[in-house]
Amino acid sequence: MTSHAVVLVLSFAVAAVLALVAGYALLRTRNMHIWLGDYLRRRRPPAVEGPVHVMFCFVDHFEPMWGKVDLPTQRRRVDRWCQDYRTLAARHRDADGRPPQHSFFYPEEEYAQEHLDKLAALCADGFGEIEIHLHHDNDTEANFRATLGRFCETLHERHGALSRDPASGQLRFGFIHGNWCLDNARADGRWCGLNNELILLRELGCYADFTLPSAPSDTQTRTVNAIYYATDDPGRPRSHDYGAAVRAGGSASGDLMIVQGPLGLNWRERKWGVLPRIENADVRHSCPPTPARVDAWVRTGIHVEGRPDWLFVKVHTHGTQERDMDTLLGSPMEAMHAHLERAYNDGRRYVLHYVTAREAYNIVKAAEAGHAGDPGRFRDFQLPPPPHSRWRAGGVDVPAAPADAGVA
Repeated sequence: MTSHAVVLVLSFAVAAVLALVAGYALLRTRNMHIWLGDYLRRRRPPAVEGPVHVMFCFVDHFEPMWGKVDLPTQRRRVDRWCQDYRTLAARHRDADGRPPQHSFFYPEEEYAQEHLDKLAALCADGFGEIEIHLHHDNDTEANFRATLGRFCETLHERHGALSRDPASGQLRFGFIHGNWCLDNARADGRWCGLNNELILLRELGCYADFTLPSAPSDTQTRTVNAIYYATDDPGRPRSHDYGAAVRAGGSASGDLMIVQGPLGLNWRERKWGVLPRIENADVRHSCPPTPARVDAWVRTGIHVEGRPDWLFVKVHTHGTQERDMDTLLGSPMEAMHAHLERAYNDGRRYVLHYVTAREAYNIVKAAEAGHAGDPGRFRDFQLPPPPHSRWRAGGVDVPAAPADAGVA
């Protein structure tokens, strides 16, 4: 090999190394090194005979006091949701005749009776359910137990939220952790403080966590696009990085079920026209719920292992931020539901079910117990509806859709 050829080979080698280093550095700036491996290894569910049932679950970090606004601003935010969401959702129906369901994960530290009264009335009209959200920092076990125990009782006794376990009588709740920091997940230890949080949540009545995905935050787990049981190690943080997949014909294990939403790469909307963006199932003004995103969520194929014909699509938002409310309560959301009902509810290839967080959990448990067929039968499989709900299994008691129902 001539000296010129050697120089060329070395130049290419150096360039390749520099490209790899630059690529890895770019991955780390978005914390993609945490989860990209599992994303690339995870396979889509196998093809199935008959229709695929799509459980669509919209969870909301619902924070009326976001930005430390005054009471009149809080009221305007809640009132707009209670008015506009009724109007929007009443125009849509799933295969079971139910309107879209919104799960309001309300923060304990923002409790205001008048806000919860209004949300409870919205839920009583058949449009969703209330669950628990919490922001905390440098917490203690005793304070965490007292805080969540008190909030559960308040939500149930004053507002008819949360269901009671038929076997134990314990109040049960779904949970979203503030700042994404479930089980002390941040590297600097902020915004939680409890390495045994999964155990505490289980003991306090939490049926499942709905925090994830949290990318591009460094709190994102290594496991992605899965429904699994995490086992807590009180001696270390973020024990939910890995877990045991929920399986059809299996049984509960570990401390807490983790129900994740879709996470992946969006090649349609590339940064600088080259790099894929992170698809993290977040819905807001800057990332509206386009038909292409809906299709990507469904393709992700999150399911209970062994039940690939039941898919779970959990997306999230922060619903009370003014910059996003026109998206969440306006034409982009109308278009999302229209696409869901047109593309994923033909009764032959797909069947659509709008579900609350509690109903998603119940259907997961039904799949785990080995049930098949129509998952709509299992909305109340283990946990009954909360007192504020007028809908019961076997029938629908929600406002009728107007005769001209459709996209406004």
